[in-house]
Amino acid sequence: MESSDVELDLLRSVQAVLRELSTQAPMLQGNQGMWRWSLHKKVERDPGKSPALVRILLRELEKAEREDLRHVLIPLLHTLMYVLVKATGITEELYRRTYTFCTRLLTLPTPYCTVALDCAIQLKTETAVPGTLYQRMVLAEQNLISELHPYQERVFLFVDPELVSASVCSALLLEIQAAEVQQTPEACMRHVVSHALQAALGDACQAATVHKKLQASPRRTLELYFHAVVAAVERMANEPSPNRAGHQERLEEIYCSLLGPLAAPRGPCSCDPPPDRPPSIPLPSPHITFHLWTDEEQLWKELVLFLRPSSHLHLSADLEALDLQGLPPDRELARVSVLSTDSGIERDLPSGPDELPAPSSPETERAGLQRKGGIKKRTWLPGLLLPGSWLGAPGLHQRTGGPGGDGELLPGISRVHTARVLVLGDDRMLGRLAQAYYTLRKRETQKFCLTPRLSLQLYYIPVLAPEGSSTSRQLELGELAAFLGRADRWYHSTVNTLCPAIHKLAEMPPSWDTCQTVDPFILDAITYYIRMGTQPIYFQIYAVKIFFSDLSREPEEDVFLTELKAKIQDSRFPKDGCPAKKRGVAEGQGAELSICYQKALLSHRAREVTVSLRATGLVLKAIPASDTEVSGPTHPPRTAAPVTDHTCLNVNVTEVVKSSNLAGRAFSTVTNTFRTANIWIQSQDQKLLTLWLDKDHRRTFKDVVRFEVTPCPEPCSGTQKSKASWLGSHQQNQMEATKANPTPLLMPINTFSGIVQ
Repeated sequence: MESSDVELDLLRSVQAVLRELSTQAPMLQGNQGMWRWSLHKKVERDPGKSPALVRILLRELEKAEREDLRHVLIPLLHTLMYVLVKATGITEELYRRTYTFCTRLLTLPTPYCTVALDCAIQLKTETAVPGTLYQRMVLAEQNLISELHPYQERVFLFVDPELVSASVCSALLLEIQAAEVQQTPEACMRHVVSHALQAALGDACQAATVHKKLQASPRRTLELYFHAVVAAVERMANEPSPNRAGHQERLEEIYCSLLGPLAAPRGPCSCDPPPDRPPSIPLPSPHITFHLWTDEEQLWKELVLFLRPSSHLHLSADLEALDLQGLPPDRELARVSVLSTDSGIERDLPSGPDELPAPSSPETERAGLQRKGGIKKRTWLPGLLLPGSWLGAPGLHQRTGGPGGDGELLPGISRVHTARVLVLGDDRMLGRLAQAYYTLRKRETQKFCLTPRLSLQLYYIPVLAPEGSSTSRQLELGELAAFLGRADRWYHSTVNTLCPAIHKLAEMPPSWDTCQTVDPFILDAITYYIRMGTQPIYFQIYAVKIFFSDLSREPEEDVFLTELKAKIQDSRFPKDGCPAKKRGVAEGQGAELSICYQKALLSHRAREVTVSLRATGLVLKAIPASDTEVSGPTHPPRTAAPVTDHTCLNVNVTEVVKSSNLAGRAFSTVTNTFRTANIWIQSQDQKLLTLWLDKDHRRTFKDVVRFEVTPCPEPCSGTQKSKASWLGSHQQNQMEATKANPTPLLMPINTFSGIVQ
């Protein structure tokens, strides 16, 4: 195919992606998500097309910048960066044009400037040291050990077997296993060496010869070249001013050592046939572990196993033995105190400051005068009692922000591990994830072991019921997915559209021959989302305290993320031992509820409202149900009202209204809607309530007489009060202010752009 034909074909594919982002035409609904995948597959099968695709994407980005088409900036930028990670043979001029374009986007508001800054940082290194992004991604995702780049990543795929069918689980597991067969550690090391040599040497590298040589090399020889290439790339990338010429010279030495006499350039009169196009160097999919979520503490256990060294995989029953290892003492961050059992008697002490009694001396043999060892405890300052978030500065449930990265949280402890937790399911699965996330944060108050060393990233792929179920039920269980799709158009195009494809994959007959799996669309789409979804949207977790009619039963506490629904039970509970009075038809409908709530105001002023009304039920929703509360990224309106900067619940109360007319009394129901951050509800008559959390029948509470809902605060350690005496007056005031205005617990879900204002 000629160069003009290649560019025309790639341009058509890029324009198809742009049309998908700019229209909701029904004819495009069936192909959503496929255009982006097919575009990347074209350059993966023929790496020589990569420079042409980079030029086309760069032209479209510059055009979108001129015409102020912001809704396509982030999708095109992600598409371009994904090509650059895999590509070889990209000229330095193209790298610099892309870097200059990203720096111009820094003047735009969030999230455009956030994504552009992340891309500019990566491009600056890649321009000077080509192949760095590919090498670091493979090293981290495949857990290839390297002292110069010790970062490790793992993808934990969690599926609830009660919410996702067995056929879907089997299909996903087969596709993951098929990919693992083809990406052994030896294959990944060959890919790293080949890609680094081609990226640095360009056309001077005999790619086919390198491929054959590496295929024939034994494991020990392969490891030597692998470590040599990794060291050359990382040392140059970590230089303050990397030298591209010096990097090319070093890799040329490795190249000549690998090929020997074959590395000599071919003469123009060589009688050898012209070499074929260079073999494609795939980017292996990340290491994914598949888990059926059957245990409440399963997420915690898997994260602990990920952090533990391979030689310490034996866990205690309660996993409480895991402690923070390798943390050096630091006087600025921690104070080490010694709780001594010394009686204060002079003869209990050594005779001199530097004299210690011998182990066999009479002083140590006398039990009454034996000096016992002190208990060392570490006291953290208020800012380190519990970090605000694993992902950097917290936002509110409708705000977005970039992840905290892999920087150091404490001196000597860097986050070299990244756990990417991917859940499949509907809103019920996210409610379960919120429970697990709250448990993790609560454990960190007692055992500060995961936060300093682990960067936790959360991802969500909606897998709703198949098309046979009712549409209303699908919409009900997919509210959060719909919200993410409205907030981030690229998320809708590449993630929300996976649901029908996953069900279609499950209907296909299983292929037990894993070698026959070619171009797995589902796995490729999941991999793209995991790698490029770096902008989280924060969701407020709400705490609910439930009181029951049985006074001997202790109140229960739980959390929910999307919805709390309350219905009136038919059963009654005895009140002061008196039988229930006969009620008319009007009194038989619903129950008398006392509702006290704090009204959500833009001024943030506290205004409490107390009402008493008869209702048949109520629903508390934490997810906006319409586009009026978030401006979509497809065509961001300039005059749209900004998203409110405070969290609130949308409360819908179904009230029973009594009216009188000529025919007599009439009763009807009307839905009252208001917003609040805190609410307290109690049944005033003898009827009880039934609660459902996050639409999950497994999280049902019956015989409820009262419940309270508040934004869930960050879990606090119970030992903070005892530590207050060690702190100064300023630090005590800071702790008291934090207690008065607790930090809300926010759960981040990663998307491609976050919410576009």
